[in-house]
Amino acid sequence: MSALLVALGAAVGAPVRFLVAQWLPGLRATLLVNVVGSAVLGLLVHPAASTAALVGTGFCGALTTFSAFAVEVAQTRRWGYVASTAALCLAATALSRCVAG
Repeated sequence: MSALLVALGAAVGAPVRFLVAQWLPGLRATLLVNVVGSAVLGLLVHPAASTAALVGTGFCGALTTFSAFAVEVAQTRRWGYVASTAALCLAATALSRCVAG
């Protein structure tokens, strides 16, 4: 059942990632999906196994993209982008965990 939930979550997360990249190309798209994915994961304080599979692994796993981030950094060597991405993702996670309780 978990594999199906992961696949269902990914079936939503991957098209969302694609649409964001179409709407906001380049580094900003990767930054946005990674910050949003970090915030969503932060909301999952003590999720049920099914929620963790569907939302955490499936949706957020397909939405966020460390590989694109790594390639963008290697191509542009924009170290401020690295620092701001890490800071914003950590802040989004911390804030959403506070909201979730």
